[in-house]
Amino acid sequence: MSRPAIAYINLNHLRHNYRLLTQRSTGASVMAIIKANGYGHGQALIAPVLLAEGCRHFGVTDACEGAQLRKLLAAAGSGEESTIAMLAGIYDKEDAGLATAHALTPAITDSAQIGLLKEAGFHGSVWIKIDTGMNRLGAEQPQLLIKQCHDSAIAVRGIMSHLACADEPDHPMNRQQAASFSSQCRQIDPQLPRSLLNSAGIITMPEEAGDIVRPGLALYGIEPLPAMPVGLKPVMTLTGAIVQVRNIPAGASISYGASFTARQPMRIAVVSLGYADGLPRGLSNKGQAFLRGQTLPVVGRVCMDYTMLDITGTDAEQGDYVEFWGENISAGDVAGALDTISYTLFTGIGERVTRLAV
Repeated sequence: MSRPAIAYINLNHLRHNYRLLTQRSTGASVMAIIKANGYGHGQALIAPVLLAEGCRHFGVTDACEGAQLRKLLAAAGSGEESTIAMLAGIYDKEDAGLATAHALTPAITDSAQIGLLKEAGFHGSVWIKIDTGMNRLGAEQPQLLIKQCHDSAIAVRGIMSHLACADEPDHPMNRQQAASFSSQCRQIDPQLPRSLLNSAGIITMPEEAGDIVRPGLALYGIEPLPAMPVGLKPVMTLTGAIVQVRNIPAGASISYGASFTARQPMRIAVVSLGYADGLPRGLSNKGQAFLRGQTLPVVGRVCMDYTMLDITGTDAEQGDYVEFWGENISAGDVAGALDTISYTLFTGIGERVTRLAV
């Protein structure tokens, strides 16, 4: 490892979160969503642990992610027994070929996708994705899609939709979407398995669990509703090393644009983590890091490769690793300070950051 930038991935916390979510799923099976490289945590670290915990349903974005995951699961001893849902469906012939070769389960929204699967010789199963109010992806003629699947010897795994406002438990859309989903499923085929709930939905609408729930961010330890915590534990702790300690005089500026000027002599740390690693530039002059019980303010602009911290009056020294979020600084709090969501933090972690299981 040449660059001292590490995202520690706590696998015991992952196990805890999966077990907790399974318990709260009121008998429904759990489809673990590990798209976008396991939400930035490292699919290769996350998938085998969930598999060992008994998870047999996984969700990814597309065929490329699905093919990679199938290889990981096979190496972990799963073979073909686990299902891998492609939540974005398929885009072209290559996707259809990958879905066929790796026994993937695409989420289908239109007839053209079934045509591509038929041309590829696909005889597996598909999800039918319907819209219940989010107005993103959704089949406009689901009964027709099911007929085309039957005519093409393609099995229908079930019907799914997605909640738009589940992290706002009192939002009227939640009940409207649940009612729409239930009504559409009855009209389409009341015997088909159903999947509606995401992480927040599992907590706020357990009575709508259906047959399969699809937790994503909650698996990684973020409480979907901070006002209603359920005991999830953070899986990722993002750290960088202090690579140099500097003493600067009063009146000296720090980093690009001279946006910070020392009002008195200061001791600063240069840390090996910047926006190319996934540390948001928006933390310039307002973020903080954690070291041995103390918070260390970010001073100056976050650079591509480095971030400077005020370590005046502390025992911080070269070689120390500081935490930017994880066990001691909540990723949710960092995201809130930036007016964004934790998803953007995790999925923004760059490839040059080492993911290290602990």
